[in-house]
Amino acid sequence: MKPFFGYIRVSTVKQGTRGVSLQEQRDSILRYASRNGMEIISWFDERETAAKQGRPTFTKMMKLLRQEKARGVVLHKIDRGARNLKDWADMAALIDVGIEVHFANESLDMHSRGGRLSADIQAVVAADYIRNLREESLKGFYGRIKQGVFPLPAPIGYLDRGSGKPKEPDPMKAPLVRKAFELYGTGRYNLDTLLVELHRLGLRNKKGKNVSRSGLGSILGNPFYIGLIRLKRSGQTFPGAHAPLIPKSLFSRVQMILSGKSNTKIQKHDFLFRRLVRCKQCKFTLIGERQKGHHYYRCQTKHCPATGIREELMDVEIQKQLLPLCFEDDECTYFRAKLAQMKVDWSNRQEEVCKTLNIQTGQLRDRLNRLTDAFLDGAIERELFEQRKTALLMELKGLEENMANMRDQAQSEPDRLSEFLELAGNAWLGYKMGILEEKRDLLKIATSNREMDGKNALIEPSAPFYEVANRFKNDYSGPYRDIPRTWDRLLDRLAQLDQQGLLPTLKKDAGCCDGNYNSISVTE
Repeated sequence: MKPFFGYIRVSTVKQGTRGVSLQEQRDSILRYASRNGMEIISWFDERETAAKQGRPTFTKMMKLLRQEKARGVVLHKIDRGARNLKDWADMAALIDVGIEVHFANESLDMHSRGGRLSADIQAVVAADYIRNLREESLKGFYGRIKQGVFPLPAPIGYLDRGSGKPKEPDPMKAPLVRKAFELYGTGRYNLDTLLVELHRLGLRNKKGKNVSRSGLGSILGNPFYIGLIRLKRSGQTFPGAHAPLIPKSLFSRVQMILSGKSNTKIQKHDFLFRRLVRCKQCKFTLIGERQKGHHYYRCQTKHCPATGIREELMDVEIQKQLLPLCFEDDECTYFRAKLAQMKVDWSNRQEEVCKTLNIQTGQLRDRLNRLTDAFLDGAIERELFEQRKTALLMELKGLEENMANMRDQAQSEPDRLSEFLELAGNAWLGYKMGILEEKRDLLKIATSNREMDGKNALIEPSAPFYEVANRFKNDYSGPYRDIPRTWDRLLDRLAQLDQQGLLPTLKKDAGCCDGNYNSISVTE
């Protein structure tokens, strides 16, 4: 009996493991071989679509046929081996050198002109079928995308809810993914140290294994987590219908750090005033060092006359600047009543601001529609269209985030003023009792112009904190105690700074604050 190979194929792994197609093809080939005096000496079964070139099992079989390890090959049908014309051309080349190719379910004489023509026609029809199938699949794919539904498997942090439904946040992994963005956004982690922390917290990939370094990079760079769908292959971006996990502002900060545009790096030494104090003479940052059990900050610039300063002296000067920020009980009482009234007035203003944001959002959507029309009319290139569309979608996300913040009462102007007054009133106690990183965060927002002049520390409060520290001084620097007018003037000035985006905030758990200074909140 003549030795032949048997080749069987299904398009998906699911068909190969759960269906009966492979076994049916095998039985059909065995019956054909028995009728024609052939012996199947080796089987090649593949779970891969024939629309793709580079099928490993098919390629291995073709190589063995060229080496004349068998007389030929028996396939179930033409479309099992040739739905792309490149593979069919390779198979035809084997026929030309005398290798036999048979099809169990099709009576074709591949050594006759008529049989080859019929087979060629069927191969072309099969290739056209798969091209049409691909086009229809792409139509359905982009149809889902344009509805805001991601038709591929959900990324880590989301769950699949069935065909045609938006992805939903995974109650177990979504908080961990959000934590990954927050930690990386601080600038205190690189990908390697963040991986260690996420492994400790319990973040795992879909296979239950630890997330890889490249996998973490993909997570941090995926705009899916702010509500956008980006296709890697085409670079296209679409608005998604799923709930975002993080705000756009945090995502933008993470992208800046990933691209190296943010001046952040992991520090090896935990000096309290690291990169926070400059030399008054040469304006360069002082370098911390440990000598004889004390921390010193010195200017390392050659020929600079400045020497250095001990950390304890700098610490005393900072506490001296923060102490005037503390509020008395009567101040807290007045601010609480005043801010409560401001909150009532704010609700009326909030409606007007929301109307303005709605108008801006509508204008942005009109621009997006005009851009799409220009692309469809051929007025702009696809690459330029995708760049502008992505920029508009990002801007639209920013407006939507602003609208969400406006609707959130915790983001109102009175609440921001309340939060800042609470922060300022607690600044001295928070600095005195806080841990190192909490102290550093507080210094960055509460002080400015931190300099060393000889052996003297020069520290000034930043703009909003300066207003609080000098609330009892008038424009001529003379102190007065016309209390209500003084406090009203302070609130007006802080409101102006808030409108300019200059009012800082700090997490409420950033310090250890007990006592009278913690009672300014409007919600009490």
